[in-house]
Order: sequence, then structure tokens, then C-alpha cells
Amino acid sequence: MRARHVAGAVAVAAMAVLGTSACSAGAQAGTHAGSQAGPPSPTAPSASASARDRLRGGLLTQAQLPQGFHLLTAEVNSTTTAAPHGPASTVPIASMPCSELGVESFMTHHAPPLEDVAVGLEQVPEQEQADDDGWFGQEALDRYAPGRAAEVMAAVRGAAQRCPSYANALAGGTTAQETVSVTAADVPADDSLVLRIASALPGDPEPYVSERAFVREGDVILMVQKIVAQKPRAGVEAVLPAAVAAYRAATAH
Repeated sequence: MRARHVAGAVAVAAMAVLGTSACSAGAQAGTHAGSQAGPPSPTAPSASASARDRLRGGLLTQAQLPQGFHLLTAEVNSTTTAAPHGPASTVPIASMPCSELGVESFMTHHAPPLEDVAVGLEQVPEQEQADDDGWFGQEALDRYAPGRAAEVMAAVRGAAQRCPSYANALAGGTTAQETVSVTAADVPADDSLVLRIASALPGDPEPYVSERAFVREGDVILMVQKIVAQKPRAGVEAVLPAAVAAYRAATAH
């Protein structure tokens, strides 16, 4: 993954935990959401492949992206995989440590979806500026068993409300103070939320902010994630409406 001028221990930590999915060039597995412990029910290979193909068709294309944004097809594979991607935790989202809210793979780990796909996204500043890191992140689509996606949303919202502020020990002995906020996403959907985590480091006047928007459409959760940056010029809202429109257009046929 490219760190676009993001400095500091929080940024380094965020790069490490985000790098296991949309930022693994050559990898054939995305690492995103889920909300129940234990492996999903098995499906026939042909049915599974068909479901993943349909899900992948709902991802943003270059033509659907807002002006200035690009798919990271050269560096980040658009993934189409059967989930989960590793051993599922027996600890549900409702009981996981607060510090895991900032780990991109917490949903896959604590509650794997049945199928998931993802693509990397980037907006590079027109002119390189010290205080402008551009926009770097991903879009993911996760499909769940009937009724499970609603439980995922409720679990994530509950975990965020349980952890409005907490200390997070980072590598090197630095401790960041994390502040979590949850708002509704301004898009039509069965359910939605935007999770923002502001990480304050000792001696640094500006917090590092990471954002993740979750939008539920039936049994699918659409996620748009923007990795950590200081003074972000644009948030997940810069891409989210286009992502929702693309998914709805693909599933309307």
C-alpha cells in the first residue's frame, strides 16, 4: 500500500491493519466485513461462483467514479472471493476489544460474510501539498445469510456506542487516544452508518481521522472506507453516493 504523505505512528498502524485486503497486489482475497462467529454455511461451487459474479458486478467502475477518482487496478486487485479469509474468532463484535474498531478486518474476523468483493480507490491531489494526502481507500460488498446483515449493522453500531473513547497502545510504546463517532449516512438504504475514529497522539495538535461508511441493502453490506489522514479534504461521502447508485443499478436487472 502506498502511504500518501501520512506520517506518524497512527498512520503506520493503520497502514498495517488495512493492508491485508484491498492493498495486497496479487492477492485474491479481500478482507472486510462480517458479524457472526463461525464459518458460513457451505454452498455448491457453481452457485457460489455465480453469487460472487453478481456481487462483483455491483462494484464501482471507473466510469461511475466521481471526477478525479481512480480505481487502483494496477496496485490493488479487485477481489472476488469466498469468505472467510482466515479462522473466525469466537468473540462476537459485541464483545471484541474497542481497539479492534480501527482494524479493517474486524468484521471478517469476528463475523465472516458468505461472499465478499472489493476494489481499491484513490484520488491524487492535483498539486502535491504538505497538508493534502488526497483520498485513498476502498469499496467492499459483503453478502450475508438472510437476516444476518441487519444483525451485523446492529452489532457495529452497538460496538461504536460502547466505545466512544479509549486508549490504544501502538507499536513503539506510543499510546493514541481514540474518539469514535457514529452518524447516519446520507443515502437511501435499509440501514446506514458512518464510523469515524479520530486518533490523537501526544504532542500532535491534529488528530488522524479514519472513516468507514456501512450501507445495508437487503442481505448485502456496502462499505466505503477512507484510510487515516490529517485534515482530510474529503471523507467517505465523496464516493459513497456513487457506490450506492452503482450497486443499485447492477442489482436492478
